[in-house]
Amino acid sequence: GKRQVLKHNMNKKLKILVTGGAGFIGSFLVDELIEKGYVVRIFDNLEKQVHNGKKPSYLNPKAEFIKGDVRNRTLLLKAINEIDAIYHLAATVGVAQSNYQIKKYVAVNTGGTANLLDILVNEKHNVKKLVTISSMTGFGEGNYKCSKCGIVRPPLREEKQLKKKDWNIYCPNCNKIVNPIPTEDDAKEYPSSIYAITKKSQQDMVLLNASLYNFPTVVLRGFNVYGPRQSLSNPYTGVSAIFISRLKNNREAICYEDGSQSRDFVSVHDVVRAFILALEKDSANGQVINIGSGKPTSIKDIAMIIAKTLSKENLVKISGEFRKNDVKHCFANISKAKKLLGWEPKISLEEGFKELIKWGEKEKAVDSFSVAEKELKKKGLL
Repeated sequence: GKRQVLKHNMNKKLKILVTGGAGFIGSFLVDELIEKGYVVRIFDNLEKQVHNGKKPSYLNPKAEFIKGDVRNRTLLLKAINEIDAIYHLAATVGVAQSNYQIKKYVAVNTGGTANLLDILVNEKHNVKKLVTISSMTGFGEGNYKCSKCGIVRPPLREEKQLKKKDWNIYCPNCNKIVNPIPTEDDAKEYPSSIYAITKKSQQDMVLLNASLYNFPTVVLRGFNVYGPRQSLSNPYTGVSAIFISRLKNNREAICYEDGSQSRDFVSVHDVVRAFILALEKDSANGQVINIGSGKPTSIKDIAMIIAKTLSKENLVKISGEFRKNDVKHCFANISKAKKLLGWEPKISLEEGFKELIKWGEKEKAVDSFSVAEKELKKKGLL
């Protein structure tokens, strides 16, 4: 079967395609694959908002590079020639922006994945495995525990509640305040942005394809991945990069609501390890697996850790404003990753942020946060 071929070829140099391989996670994955002796081809469109159309200086020179967009079937088909396995990471990223750049997000994330699967189903190729990444944004709110009703999944908070500056989450059954607990891999998903819908559709399409055609496929569900090479000038990137960019420009790091909303921050290096294991092991085939730290950290704490390192604690501001459809808490139950991949995170938040900030010192950071904020206000989303 297909699976044995991949195993058998492990002794030969397997040829791997990484779509989105010039990006933040993709580029670290490319480095690791090359380090491990794989032959790597990158397919990337060098998105203007992230790369300004230029190849980033950190791009591994040992990887072959093809400039192309996943929406272009002809170029994508070319890139798959002689490839043994694919990491599909190409995506347009940004929760808030997706809610008004709807066509672009759906075309790249859903359409690009449809292109890839269409090729795998209808064209001749050597591909034996597909590994891709979905997003914790698909969950909406995470799991909560109610002292009376047990484990519950509350809906997103309504605007009228947030306008009263009531930031709590209440039990959907008895209306008591509930406490966040880890969210397991197969919890029901309630995507609450266009981005989240497109990432869920990617995930669902590749898994359906895997079961229909018995095609080895693994989906890793990324939580809040952070680390060097995040675009510091893209205002829709991760919150840690936005805070660094603001503080480097002596502007306030703005926390919405009361800053107590929490996320699950996981180092890019830990995520890359999970990607390698997903390729090399069969145990996770056909699965969606949470890849996070398993611990919640508040947005305010993230801002303070970064500000402290940069000696700018006075520049952290709790705004009391809110973004529509923002999730209060969501963090990962990572027991499935431990069981199926033998993976757990190794890099602590302190260690990881030290590395990110040190890297950020030398990076140019154009602070476009205010422009993005104006855009959200104009559209009535903030």
